[in-house]
Amino acid sequence: MRCLSCESGSTKVVDTRAARGGRAIRRRRECLRCGGRFTTYENVEQRPLQVLKRDGSAENFLREKLRASIAVACAKRPVSPSEVETLVDRIEDAVSGSARVEVASQVIGESVMEGLEPLDRVAYIRYASVYRNFQHIDEFQEAVDQLNVKERRVRRNRFQVELLLGQDAAPPEEDR
Repeated sequence: MRCLSCESGSTKVVDTRAARGGRAIRRRRECLRCGGRFTTYENVEQRPLQVLKRDGSAENFLREKLRASIAVACAKRPVSPSEVETLVDRIEDAVSGSARVEVASQVIGESVMEGLEPLDRVAYIRYASVYRNFQHIDEFQEAVDQLNVKERRVRRNRFQVELLLGQDAAPPEEDR
């Protein structure tokens, strides 16, 4: 392994850990020449996963393409790069963990939306507008309304659980 700073081939492993749910190994390395440190990942080489597109064509699953689409949806939102990376890991694990060599693009798209919804509602709507190909403002409004209904339901359920547990709880805003 060559040092990123000085290109020396003399490095040593300082730390090794399992990563990505045990499917990769993270190694922290140190250059013996300049003392610089860097991290490498070792992944199991898997058979190529094919994504079946809506038009019937197929293409290789590209982690970078998935990350880029999520990053665009999360642009200028309070979503950290590590949260994006975690979501990409989770989706990649789900699609590559199945015994299939092909996965429908719809499965990936729905997984992204499922992961974005609790992370950031605006990013969710941004992604949904492209993924579901919204053509009219009413489609945006319907998606926002569905999110609001879900959020109210979650708040109401949380309130009920807190009441059952005897905790001090304020009723959800719509019940005040």
